[in-house]
Amino acid sequence: MKFNIETVKGFQDFLPPESLKRQAIVETIQKYFKLYGFVPMETPIVEFDELMRSSELQDEQDEAISDRFRLKDKAGRNLGLRYEFTFQLARILKQNPNLKLPFKRYQIGPIFRDEPTSSSRFRQFTQCDADIIGSADMKADAEIISLVSDILKALKIPDIEIQINNRTLLSSIIKSVEIKSTEKVLKELDKLEKIGEDQLKLNLKKITSANQVITLLKLLEKPFEFYKENAFDGVKEIEELINQCKIYGIKLKFNPYLARGLGYYTGNIFEIRQKGKNSIAAGGRFDNLVGKYSNRKIPAVGVSFGLERLTQLSTVKIPVPAKALVISLDQDEESLDLTKKLRKANVSTILTSGQPSAQLEYANSLQIPYVIFIGEQEVSKKKFKLKNMSSGNESLLSEKQIISKLKV
Repeated sequence: MKFNIETVKGFQDFLPPESLKRQAIVETIQKYFKLYGFVPMETPIVEFDELMRSSELQDEQDEAISDRFRLKDKAGRNLGLRYEFTFQLARILKQNPNLKLPFKRYQIGPIFRDEPTSSSRFRQFTQCDADIIGSADMKADAEIISLVSDILKALKIPDIEIQINNRTLLSSIIKSVEIKSTEKVLKELDKLEKIGEDQLKLNLKKITSANQVITLLKLLEKPFEFYKENAFDGVKEIEELINQCKIYGIKLKFNPYLARGLGYYTGNIFEIRQKGKNSIAAGGRFDNLVGKYSNRKIPAVGVSFGLERLTQLSTVKIPVPAKALVISLDQDEESLDLTKKLRKANVSTILTSGQPSAQLEYANSLQIPYVIFIGEQEVSKKKFKLKNMSSGNESLLSEKQIISKLKV
């Protein structure tokens, strides 16, 4: 039987230069996670299938849950690949009851979903999460938003807009129209961007009366001040978050249609996007999830974003694989000695040999900025030829001079 050598549908390889860009973006994200005092955490890719289900919703009501990869081990146990990081936190807190709170954690790693694929939709992707567990203070929500804002600025992603809503407010709006099927309506509102307003109206009319649909949609067009003046539940939480974000110099935009995370968000929710374009990151408060196995009320707030989306949007400069290429012209021992000293000085260096013309072409293909030639003449003079690949300038420098110049 003939076997086609190809990548499994929905999965992908990352080669240079994209892999270098992804690595640079991850390093930037980690830098800001650490600056804000978050600590790294790692969890298994495989979990018990029972743990991955939502106790609040049926599987089919949450696409992320219904699209999970399901497995069985040799003992016949029901397992699955994690479809996100958040649900794992409940297990972590159950198994580690003495974990000091508030706990600020971050995690970057692969997530799996067995869903239809497209040119921009894959079954494995890298997710980046940051969560503050154990704090009910709205300052924690604001800090999460500030963290993401700083990351997106550092990645040079322009035209950022941060939209917010509140799950309590949204439920309060729906109930004010006397619609009983709140969860079903929330699910349809969450689809608005995908299906459009006309289809949303048709779907809502299957749940409730046409008059209630008209009233609800008119109500959702009201400005934030309307809900504030009429004392809707959840308004105070939004107002407090807006005020906290002002201290950070961050402006928020109220979006009453924003639903998200039907299975676990409880309070403020937010979505970061480029103006008029798709979502980049999203998060919110999930106060009922983390402590559900511990018989404790543990407040939590967090954010999640995909590395692939950030890589697509970021305009950061792609780093080169090495700063210097050392070419040995039958002087391997001396070339290796200089290479080791450069690396010790934190100068990324590739050691090679062969025809100089071919090696220069290789350096150009990788955009390596400097090339060092080490031949018999250079060794006898104890000076090596350093070529600047950008300007074409060449200079004879001592070992110490080369190291001093390149380690800057």
